[in-house]
Amino acid sequence: MIALSLAEIAEVVGGQTHDIPDPSVQVTGPVVRDSREVVPGSLFAAFVGERVDGHDYAARVTGAGAVAVLASRPVGVPAIVVEDVQTALRALARHVVRRLGATLVALTGSAGKTSTKDLIAQVLGRKAPTVYTPGSLNNEIGLPLTALSATEETQFLVLEMGARGIGHIRYLTELTPPRIGLVLNVGTAHIGEFGGREQIAQAKGELVEALPPAADGGTAVLNADDPLVRAMASRTKAKVVLFGESAEADVRAENVRLTDSGQPAFRLHTPSGASDVTMRLYGEHHVSNALAAAAVAHELGMSAEEIALALSEAGSLSRWRMEVTERPDGVTIVNDAYNANPESMRAALRALAAMGKGRRTWAVLGKMAELGDEALAEHDAVGRLAVRLNVSKLVAVGGIEASWLQLGAYNEGSWGEESVHVSDAQAAIDLLRSELRPGDVVLVKASRSVGLESVAQALTESGAEGEVAAR
Repeated sequence: MIALSLAEIAEVVGGQTHDIPDPSVQVTGPVVRDSREVVPGSLFAAFVGERVDGHDYAARVTGAGAVAVLASRPVGVPAIVVEDVQTALRALARHVVRRLGATLVALTGSAGKTSTKDLIAQVLGRKAPTVYTPGSLNNEIGLPLTALSATEETQFLVLEMGARGIGHIRYLTELTPPRIGLVLNVGTAHIGEFGGREQIAQAKGELVEALPPAADGGTAVLNADDPLVRAMASRTKAKVVLFGESAEADVRAENVRLTDSGQPAFRLHTPSGASDVTMRLYGEHHVSNALAAAAVAHELGMSAEEIALALSEAGSLSRWRMEVTERPDGVTIVNDAYNANPESMRAALRALAAMGKGRRTWAVLGKMAELGDEALAEHDAVGRLAVRLNVSKLVAVGGIEASWLQLGAYNEGSWGEESVHVSDAQAAIDLLRSELRPGDVVLVKASRSVGLESVAQALTESGAEGEVAAR
């Protein structure tokens, strides 16, 4: 965080200082809510959760170097006491962002937010110091914590914004007002909570409504290939930049193809030039993510050549997202188990099909959460797609939703052997350990609540320990 004294912070958040001998002492480190993340100079935000009360860790964190605790009650160590810690964080983040003067880039969408955020961070990081949302900490707590990790040197602040209802993104933009707003797509993630894609579009479009006018530098970066996103141009006074494969896009891709290993390659076109990109990431869906990142970077002054080089060298900064591990015995594990929705599930299956040409492929899939009335149809469709893509075997893991995946594959298949339903992750591990052969490619994907990362981890460790013999 930019250096602020405890007295300044107390004034910004409307708090009272307690047990602070010298209010001029400065917070020079990050603001954290996890006691394990405390470093000398940090400020610890004490939240009260269902199982853990951060106030109970006050002595521990100050002993580890925290300057003070942001708390809702006195804790016997240096503290700034406020009525509500979350509200105080919001006020502090807004103050720091205003003081910072960095360009704030915000992005949202139904799928691909985290991967695109990682790409933008790596591309812009070549131009100037950049701070970005770690993982998927894209809510009303994660967002201010990310903003407060910026320092005086930070020039770009890249923030992922999630939404589970109308008004959520509006709230986040008030907390950290963006100059550039990027909307990736409108899909079916959380459709059960929103009620329909039109409602999702309404919520995502709150981002472009919050942008400053074009005369003040506001820029809306919109997906030209998604009609619901493209229509958001009418909801903003900011400059509109389109990205996509459409000929009308300002930043577009031509000659899109996949390498033999399933990595996308294309010719990047920008208003100032063109250059070739071959990505390290896996799956054609990353082309759209890359174009979104390129549009933001071009708007911030980077050339086509600089952007193409950065995209070609960029990797994944977040775990369990198309994380590829090559085992010593030749089995390839693709861990994409962080989350799942119909769009990302289809993209992952297509990536598996491309990576597995000439090899046996396995899709270990679990339920996609929060689909409401669309759940049966969407799970059935994903199971059918696995068969149409010639995935060698679908392993559906879990309860009723997994049975819908398996039934879709069964009904689409010819022999009834294209799929199997198992009860839980351990059953999937046992099956795969007995059946995998050198050269096989295994995709693992489901909504976060399923916990299928344990399958990918167990299979990776099996290969390292040499448990799977050549057959």
